[in-house]
Amino acid sequence: MANTASARKRIRQNERRNARNTARVSRMRTFIKKVEQAISAGNKDEATAALRAAQPEMQRASTKGVVHANTISRKISRLSARIKAIATA
Repeated sequence: MANTASARKRIRQNERRNARNTARVSRMRTFIKKVEQAISAGNKDEATAALRAAQPEMQRASTKGVVHANTISRKISRLSARIKAIATA
C-alpha cells in the first residue's frame, strides 16, 4: 500500500489513465472488426468506408501513446492491401 500522498495520487492517476487507454484500445479494435467483417463479406465499398472511419481512431490511439505508431501503420497498410485485393479477386 502506498505510504505517501504523492504515491496515493499516482495510483489514482494510473487507474484513470488505465481506464481511458483500455477504452481507447477497445474502441479501435471494434472499428477494425467492422473492416474485417466487410472484407470477409467481399463488400469493397463497405470495407473502404469502414477503413475510412477506422483510420482516425487508429491514428488517435497511436498519437496518445496507447499503441506504437508503427503498429498502426502496419495494420492500416495490411487492411488497405486486403481491400484492394477484393476487386481483383
